[in-house]
Amino acid sequence: MASSSAIGKLSREEFRRQKDLDAARKAGTAPAALDEEGRPINPHIPQYISQAPWYLDTGAPSLSHQRRPFDDRSADKLDNWYDRGAKAGPAAKKYRKGACENCGAMTHKKQDCLERPRKKGAKFTNKNIQADEIIHDVATGFDAKRDRWNGYDPAEHKKIYEEYEAVEAARQKLREEEIDNQTTTDLAAVRKVAKAGKKEGKEADPDFGSSDEEDADDDKYADAADAVGQKLDTKTRITVRNLRIREDTAKYLINLDPESAYYDPKTRSMRDAPIKNVPAEDAKFAGDNFFRYSGEAPEVQELQLFAWQAAARGNDVHLNANPTQGQLLHHEFKEKKEMMKDVNKVSILAKYGGEEYLEHVPRELINGQTEDYVEYSRTGQIIKGKERAKARSKYPEDVYVNNHTDVWGSWYDLSSGTWGYACCHSTIHISYCAGEVGKEAAQASTAQALLASSKAQTEPSSQNNDVRARIEQNYSKKRVGEGDVSLDKDRLAEAINEEKKRKTRGDKDDDRSSKKMKGLQSGSHDVTEEELEAYRMTRRNAEDPMANYVDSEDVYTR
Repeated sequence: MASSSAIGKLSREEFRRQKDLDAARKAGTAPAALDEEGRPINPHIPQYISQAPWYLDTGAPSLSHQRRPFDDRSADKLDNWYDRGAKAGPAAKKYRKGACENCGAMTHKKQDCLERPRKKGAKFTNKNIQADEIIHDVATGFDAKRDRWNGYDPAEHKKIYEEYEAVEAARQKLREEEIDNQTTTDLAAVRKVAKAGKKEGKEADPDFGSSDEEDADDDKYADAADAVGQKLDTKTRITVRNLRIREDTAKYLINLDPESAYYDPKTRSMRDAPIKNVPAEDAKFAGDNFFRYSGEAPEVQELQLFAWQAAARGNDVHLNANPTQGQLLHHEFKEKKEMMKDVNKVSILAKYGGEEYLEHVPRELINGQTEDYVEYSRTGQIIKGKERAKARSKYPEDVYVNNHTDVWGSWYDLSSGTWGYACCHSTIHISYCAGEVGKEAAQASTAQALLASSKAQTEPSSQNNDVRARIEQNYSKKRVGEGDVSLDKDRLAEAINEEKKRKTRGDKDDDRSSKKMKGLQSGSHDVTEEELEAYRMTRRNAEDPMANYVDSEDVYTR
């Protein structure tokens, strides 16, 4: 596919012809376009890939801008380096003008000379003139200039091996001399000293070596063996701890209930215990939080908190910068705190007393086992044995004062609506109990009794019960029409007639006002039980669907 920049601005006819050619190439009826190297271009490649940018456009269809350009990076190779210390032929016999004043070479100046500064340079003595160095023109790239190992000779590393071998040979020689100087004939001690000097990869000394080296073989195999969950390199003595011992059960397999403790697969952590009903001390795995807050972890947290608080108060304490100082200050702080606590305790007890209340019963006696037999049912009820003690409040219970046999609040007076004592019916708190005499006095001093006594002097004795009932109705807290109601037939009939007359007259206001005045004069309620019953009996329920129903004569004739 040719690039649009190579085609330039096309006319309408040329653009249509180009579109038809592209469609024919995609359909396979026209040959594909060729690039600069003669390779066909896939017509199905999108235009944003096949079209070259303006700075890489060659004017011909090509995909070279999508390929990696060929770059000869020979200048960046490590073997392309100058030869160190190479000299260019024999040295000159006489000092030359422009040469180094120190050594006489023409390739550098005095300030760049690497030779030892002479007392009198070659310029003045014409002796020991050094040969000229070979100047190499090494073309290095960006990476080669910044490579720290560029030009390094690996053969120089052999000098380190030779140095260590010389030191090891000297140590071996010293051990042999130490063995020769010993006067003991114990071959086991001699063999032990000889084995200490041996290293891996070196043959044992035939004078001290022995075929009976079972102990050494056992130690070698024991060192080479890996512990469970660990990979130990005996040469470097580096232990690599695996993430989990493969013989252990995975955390997420301890409890397969999906509603149990959450397992994070990314961090492989399970904070809560997978099995709740098993104590943490007896569980196979009690959760990461149990291990996190066990051991010395709480002490480290307390130490860190102390360092933060001390730094907030202006003290120069930092746990990471100086952990020893922080630990010593924390230990000193705890000692002073305990000392101050003891001093305050002694001073308070000396001033106020009460040391005998601080003596507690040993916990072993409180929580100890007893011989009391208690049998429970499935519902938790006690079948046999001692009853459980009732829970007591923080207030004093069953405390009787002033000769009372019942507590305050054990009796309620309906007429006055107050609480009192049930033993004497007294409504005065912390009063002296009078017993049955107090009950009779309280009953006689009530408003009902006083009104009843005044009525008894003016009315006949036959009406005493009626007056007492009216007085009780006036001062009682019960509502009219509630409870057990006793109705007088004569009064009920009279109340029904009065209600019918009131409905026929329609003078509700006058009748009510007259009854109110009459009730105030007689000391009764506005509405009596008989009047309320008469109102209920004569009331017409308009919502009753059968209220206006009348049987016709046809119903009975059929």
